[in-house]
Amino acid sequence: MHFLQFATACAAVASAATIPAKKRNADASNKLEFFGVNESGAEFGTAIPGVYNTDYTWYDLSTYNTWVSQGANIFRVNFMMERLTPGSITAAFDQNYLGNLTQQVNYITQLGAYALICPHNYGRFNNEIITDTGAFQTFWQNLAAEYKSNSLVMFDTNNEYNTEDTSLVVQMNQAAINGIRAAGATSQYITPEGNQWTGAWSWTTGNGETANGAAGQMGSLTDPENKLIYQMHQYLDSDYSGTSATCQSGTIMSQSLADATAWLRSNGKVAIIGELGAGDNALCQQALDDGLSYMAENSDVWKGALWWAAGPWWGTYIYGAEPTSGVAYPLVQGLLSQY
Repeated sequence: MHFLQFATACAAVASAATIPAKKRNADASNKLEFFGVNESGAEFGTAIPGVYNTDYTWYDLSTYNTWVSQGANIFRVNFMMERLTPGSITAAFDQNYLGNLTQQVNYITQLGAYALICPHNYGRFNNEIITDTGAFQTFWQNLAAEYKSNSLVMFDTNNEYNTEDTSLVVQMNQAAINGIRAAGATSQYITPEGNQWTGAWSWTTGNGETANGAAGQMGSLTDPENKLIYQMHQYLDSDYSGTSATCQSGTIMSQSLADATAWLRSNGKVAIIGELGAGDNALCQQALDDGLSYMAENSDVWKGALWWAAGPWWGTYIYGAEPTSGVAYPLVQGLLSQY
């Protein structure tokens, strides 16, 4: 979403090498390979490091069982870099915060689902744009080393880079990829994000020559394991910001994805919608059905989607999907059963 902040001991890392990935009814032609939800709350607040359950929170493990039983097979686990490596990007991990993150990862992957871990930092550390590619590579090499034996972990390089040079965003993504692979994490997917809040709707336009899809920009990323899934975000309100329950039209999602679809196919790339949000009303339901059906029809390039957002502190938020009280929980339940 387009805002920078919203209001235990380290667990052992479990290997998922023998845990089969949760499949989503592959016989159904309209089923996406990945569908799940964002878990958000560990990145809340501005206090650094902050107090657990006062300034920020982690996620109710029992809700993962609920989601998986309804067809979810991926969770984007959001956290804050400054709490994980207090003081600097390359600092030693805070073992309590890392322990909580690892507890979430282990629980998810032991259910056979994917844990997509995401520094929810907008390409920034301590409110400053990250420009040190070496430090960023080190951060990712250190973090990936914690999960290198777990093939059901995915790595999201950073949430919603924005208002910076796209060439820098490309460099940061490549540094993350290099660090992750250098750690020995070779079996996991990586989801690079683009500039300008990684919007699917603006992927090929944005800032002209510095658009994510421009020549020499995001399409130039390389991975020796060939396991990149580009992450784009898509909201359906008037300015694509995810701040309104009103959708533009019943076809806005498929229309918004059309240019990105063509870019993915022409460049031999695949993508996932890492944040998807819309209101729980008839028009938005029409738009979601239209867009998710479009993604399923173009499953050679679109791999799945994650709803924004679940988490115990969202309360009455318009897209909140925390089981079972979240405003959008019934909507997301229906989407999981259908797509």
